[in-house]
Amino acid sequence: MSLLRTVQFVLGHPLNVNRKTRALGRFVRWQITSRLLNLSVILDFANDSRLIVRRGMTGATGNLYCGLHEFEDMSFVLHFLRPEDLFCDVGANVGSYTILASAAIGSRTIAVEPVPATYQHLVDNIQINEVEALVEALNVGIGSEIGELRFTSAFDTTNHVLSGEEVSPGAITIPATTLDQVCRDRTPGLLKIDVEGFETEVIAGAENLLGRRELAAIIMELNGSGERYGYDEAKLHEVVVGFGFRVCQYDPFTRGLRHRTGSSTEGNLLYVRDFEYVAERVASAPLYRVLGRGV
Repeated sequence: MSLLRTVQFVLGHPLNVNRKTRALGRFVRWQITSRLLNLSVILDFANDSRLIVRRGMTGATGNLYCGLHEFEDMSFVLHFLRPEDLFCDVGANVGSYTILASAAIGSRTIAVEPVPATYQHLVDNIQINEVEALVEALNVGIGSEIGELRFTSAFDTTNHVLSGEEVSPGAITIPATTLDQVCRDRTPGLLKIDVEGFETEVIAGAENLLGRRELAAIIMELNGSGERYGYDEAKLHEVVVGFGFRVCQYDPFTRGLRHRTGSSTEGNLLYVRDFEYVAERVASAPLYRVLGRGV
């Protein structure tokens, strides 16, 4: 993302709309801290949770600028989960969603991050929040079968499984398993999948899990990246819908959940199975403190 587009994103973010001067100040301070001084910072995240932010961490720096980088999805995680719940974070990266779930809320989390360097950042964030007892961190890939997968390693939040003809300097081979194997004797109430186009393979290895009624909601990014593997993400959408899920939209400010209209299947999609149950949950959640305000 270019510097101009980043500034536009920051100033237009829902948590910054009425606090643009403060947001711009955070942006400028981070540019100085990261580019000139090459320092990392420990960000005060939701409630008393913390997040280590280093230069090049696109998603984590978004949290620094905006409080919750992906506002609707991160707010849904905060409002849906409870301390007794299990959350599964596939493509955890440095752990923004994992830390929200386990440090801010107190839920148990299965956090899956395949790239070893990124996995270490995830572990660092788990440790600084002292939630090792709540988080099971797995340094594996997730696909349709048990085996191995080849990953890129130099692209931060866009590291991905190599397609058959793709070549990437620093490519690494990672052990792989399936979601059905990871969750064979337990069921998360909420599943997040962000694997840069490999979602079709992840879902293919999760048919048992998707059939369990205890799995109430899925957050999944469909951004067209599946094309690199020859996958049609519209078909993947139909597979998920076939398990009884419908795409919904969530307004964190009103706690309003509604079925999404239109036929678009791109972007971060929130799939909900038991609408009434999920709607009641988010409506009754406590406020969480983010950037000094309640969300």
